[in-house]
Amino acid sequence: MAHKIGAIGDKDSVLPFKLFDFDTRTTKDKQLIRQQIDEMAKNNYGIIYITEEFAQLVPETIKRYEEKMIPAIVLIPNHEGTLGIGKSMIQGQVERAVGQNIL
Repeated sequence: MAHKIGAIGDKDSVLPFKLFDFDTRTTKDKQLIRQQIDEMAKNNYGIIYITEEFAQLVPETIKRYEEKMIPAIVLIPNHEGTLGIGKSMIQGQVERAVGQNIL
């Protein structure tokens, strides 16, 4: 079965994902963001893109899925630019996998 792809963030940042038929969510409520991530994880989403700004609101939820293969949670910048959180997260994951920072 194919996995779905979702995006969570502010409206301006996730709107382009709709062009590719990704499911998008735009709430700023912490509890709803947690619920949406958990719901997507249970409902066969392989990748969940979430803006860095929204990820900052629910770090414990992001951390919970960090060690799991599916769903892959990918932090992306919002329409205003990056906070550097997503890049740091990827660098840490690459470092753990390879043994050194190659990025």
